[in-house]
Amino acid sequence: MSREFLPGQVITYPYLWAWQHERGETEGRKSRPTCVVVAVRGATDGLTHLALLAITTHPPQADRIALEVSDIECRRAGLTDRKRCWIVVDEYNYDIAEHSWYIEPDAKALGRFSKAFMMKIAAAFAGASRKSGRRVSRTE
Repeated sequence: MSREFLPGQVITYPYLWAWQHERGETEGRKSRPTCVVVAVRGATDGLTHLALLAITTHPPQADRIALEVSDIECRRAGLTDRKRCWIVVDEYNYDIAEHSWYIEPDAKALGRFSKAFMMKIAAAFAGASRKSGRRVSRTE
């Protein structure tokens, strides 16, 4: 796979929610816009390890941590068909791009968030991960 993944890119991905995973489900129910929050090339394996955050049009529940996406950031990310959306930062899907069953090798990113907004996302993700971050591995 020659595709490059960059933090802040928004891709289409069949995100598997943690609550679905806990119920024994193994496949995301639908493809949705998903933000690449971390993309790291492994030093030993040379593979692209990804942390992916779901983007949803449903307001977060009180016990969840999510950031609302402004109109301008929606446009940058290619989310113009959504009136309001949020990035959920207290859970993520982990995948390896080159081995993924879910990432189309030739698919184009929908868009990309600004560096300033990506810094907010990364900070919120880091804080949530320390407290209650739930990782759903899609490599199994």
